[in-house]
Amino acid sequence: MKKFLAVILFAFIALGAFAGGAKDKNSNPDFIASTSWTAAFADLAGIDDVSCIAPASLRHPPEYEITVSDIQKITESKYFIYAGFERMMQTLGNSVGTVQMVKISCDNSIATVKKNAALLSEITGTQEESAKRVAAYENAILTAARQLEELGLKGAPVLCNANQVYLAKDLGLTVAATFGPGPVTATQIADAKVGNYVFIIDNVHNPVGQPLAEVAPKSKYVIWRNFPERTERNALLNVIKENINTLLSSYKK
Repeated sequence: MKKFLAVILFAFIALGAFAGGAKDKNSNPDFIASTSWTAAFADLAGIDDVSCIAPASLRHPPEYEITVSDIQKITESKYFIYAGFERMMQTLGNSVGTVQMVKISCDNSIATVKKNAALLSEITGTQEESAKRVAAYENAILTAARQLEELGLKGAPVLCNANQVYLAKDLGLTVAATFGPGPVTATQIADAKVGNYVFIIDNVHNPVGQPLAEVAPKSKYVIWRNFPERTERNALLNVIKENINTLLSSYKK
């Protein structure tokens, strides 16, 4: 299948990605993203209506297998935004015809959001709008950090899925240990039992922390997400707000 798609890819390039493919009338014709996560960074850069290749409804979008029609969509755009860990990149490689490949890093930290927003907004000249969106994102996290501090949770020790440490740190929590993305080990289970962690934070896209929660009933077990469930305005802001609300709600129970 991979070889077949590669052949089709080169055929599209050779033919100039012939016109006539169906397009979403509400999508930005210049940009397309690999997943809802990379599309969300474009939104923070002030770039509207960026659609994605992998369906946002998937639990783990990076595993999506690219199709011939997906390749055509990419070749019809000017810029393709990706992270590099997507399975589709095994087929696409680092170039697709004349499309400019824009690689970004993916985590939900304030620092990474600012870095990606600066990179992408430079392409379109949307720095002013991007600054507003990034400020709203940063403010949401800093406001939540103050809420946690008021609850006496600043520096609280957490056991965190390795793919969720970035937001936890920005909220002022202490990531004392990590687990995942693979299955937890006997050593990690033993540590969770005696670690007195306030929270055990897992990852909805590949949850493996339930055994840790079972041996640490006093720890609050919460599950966060990275990939937005929809491509929309404020997609990543909505994700971190949901994660924060889940954390606060679990603590107050």
